Amino acid sequence: MTEGQVLPSSLLQRLRGHPRLLAGLTLWGLLMAAAAASLLLPEAGQLPVDLARRLQGPGPGHWLGTDALGRDLLSLLLGGARNALGVGLIATGLSLGLGLPLGLLAASQGGWVDRLISRLGDLGQAFPALLLAILMAASLGPGMGVAMLAIGLHGVPACLRLVRAAARVQWQRDYVRAARAFGRPGWQIARVHVLPNIASPLLVLASNQFALALLAEAALAYLGLGTQAPAPSWGRMLAEAQTWLFEAPQLALLPGLCLMLSVLGLQLLADGLRDWLDPRG
Repeated sequence: MTEGQVLPSSLLQRLRGHPRLLAGLTLWGLLMAAAAASLLLPEAGQLPVDLARRLQGPGPGHWLGTDALGRDLLSLLLGGARNALGVGLIATGLSLGLGLPLGLLAASQGGWVDRLISRLGDLGQAFPALLLAILMAASLGPGMGVAMLAIGLHGVPACLRLVRAAARVQWQRDYVRAARAFGRPGWQIARVHVLPNIASPLLVLASNQFALALLAEAALAYLGLGTQAPAPSWGRMLAEAQTWLFEAPQLALLPGLCLMLSVLGLQLLADGLRDWLDPRG
């Protein structure tokens, strides 16, 4: 048996010992598959409107039925998955892109730099995400870009605090003291030595931030501050379904189920990664 055959078998055995990680990876894979499948379909604004087929149940040509405009519900759900994935990736990337260097800087410099960055992080943590989104929508106009920016900025303090706490622990290790004794600059020590050793909590944080970004995007779209029509969004589908809640409950149940499973998958992935990467496990 070759090494290439042994490694996947060993990996599969380890995954079986972490059912939450396996379930999270499965649900995460379904979300990515749905987003990829939406690329093969026309955009929501190009879906044919057929009022004669509005609010129909599952049937030939429309596997999950149609919405209030006669558009294919499955196509809208797949497009919503692509939108959720894009918003989550960009917002999480923005949170990590700003919070990571600030946290490393605070941990490496200490003193007034650490205190200043920490106080700015506390101030940002105390500012409600919805209020930030409303202020940004009022000044820049509602839309997907504003939602991504607001969600990403609100996630910066949480990333900053975690990176700062984890990096400060590593900064007291002997290998960092040895690197400083050799005269290596602080930014090089942080990049080469500290950052790889805090990758585990960063992966868990990214999974949690992604789940929060999905919920926040859906909430902003529901309130009309996020993704605007005709771009598909699970949150806006939920808002539009209120009128037809009794006539066509699937209009609310299906996007709500998609959102629930996506967030559940990311939370299971975060918990599974925490157990997987725990050196005591």
